[in-house]
Amino acid sequence: MTRLYLFLLIFLLIKSNVCLEREMTVNIEPRREDCFFQSAKPGEVIDFEYQVIDGGHGDLDITFHLVDPTGRILVADYKKSENNHRADVTVAGDHKFCFDNTFSSFNVKTVFFELIIEGDDNSEWGSEENIDLQGLRPEDVYEMKVQDMQQIIANVRNHLTKVRHVQDLLKSAEARDRNVVEENFFKVNTFSMIHLCAMLVVGFIQVVMLKSLFDDNSKVHKIWKNLNNAR
Repeated sequence: MTRLYLFLLIFLLIKSNVCLEREMTVNIEPRREDCFFQSAKPGEVIDFEYQVIDGGHGDLDITFHLVDPTGRILVADYKKSENNHRADVTVAGDHKFCFDNTFSSFNVKTVFFELIIEGDDNSEWGSEENIDLQGLRPEDVYEMKVQDMQQIIANVRNHLTKVRHVQDLLKSAEARDRNVVEENFFKVNTFSMIHLCAMLVVGFIQVVMLKSLFDDNSKVHKIWKNLNNAR
């Protein structure tokens, strides 16, 4: 009996997996546009979310557009750090997702994105007619119906998907914040070194100038003496 319900559980889990999910982190070189393709059918829904987690010593922004197989632009963003879109698929074929960094001359942009393609409904779920329960003794059949099991498994799957989605967003946000902190740390160190070098140079010049004022043979002392005499 345990094996039977284990089989039913696996069967329902397989039938409930009606969506495609992909995650990726990519580097977009300056003055380049990188595109990715994913096939989809009419009736499906595309969920796309992206976030720029590193700007390569530049702004955290990227240009994005989604194009259907006919070449029609479904979604377009210009120089945004993050966004999410939901689009209904009306044309079967490969849909193109492009990240455009051509406006940047030197900075490499690191982009994290997540793509989810969902079915239009849950018509692929199994039903009670698809499962042969004949031959079982009445005392071996649990009170829980197959439809109830489907609903419970669907809720668990949806909750796990939401949890994983939130974890991915938190992870990408943490990576972006870490990159921002490292970028600020680099800028602070750079400007501090420049200011330190400038202070050392100015201090050295002041020491040399003061020493020259009290040296009768130095040019600075002679110039200073001639200015005093001219007055």
